[in-house]
Amino acid sequence: MARRDIEGLQGEIEELFAGLWQMPRFSGVRNGFRPAVDCFFTDDPPQLVVVVELAGVDPDSIELSVEEAALTISGGRGRPRVPGQVYQQAEIEYGRFERRIPLEQDIDTAAASAAYEAGMLRITLPVARRAPTGPAVVIVVRRTT
Repeated sequence: MARRDIEGLQGEIEELFAGLWQMPRFSGVRNGFRPAVDCFFTDDPPQLVVVVELAGVDPDSIELSVEEAALTISGGRGRPRVPGQVYQQAEIEYGRFERRIPLEQDIDTAAASAAYEAGMLRITLPVARRAPTGPAVVIVVRRTT
């Protein structure tokens, strides 16, 4: 099995266990939430597009960074407080979150961009023509609404 395949499998297993322990029925406590993520490559132009479902998250609280062959997405969603509220049902997860997406190809971080619209964060990471050099990069989220 190729090293890249093994690393990909290891990443998937780590994501599975990270999500498992965040589920209330297993942990007994809600400790943040795990937003849904779609990732896909395009050929023209060659890029990785990551779409993250972040309804109710303030775009200013979102942090994106690329380092060690991974994209890290983190932030938080606060529970709104209403005076005198008494819950009948509480299913929406609140708190801090962090998702780490392994990067299978070298990324041109200088050309990376992110936009937040209608609760969806879209991160565009152009594939680099040569291996990147230099320190970790932080990507600024741009509001489109």
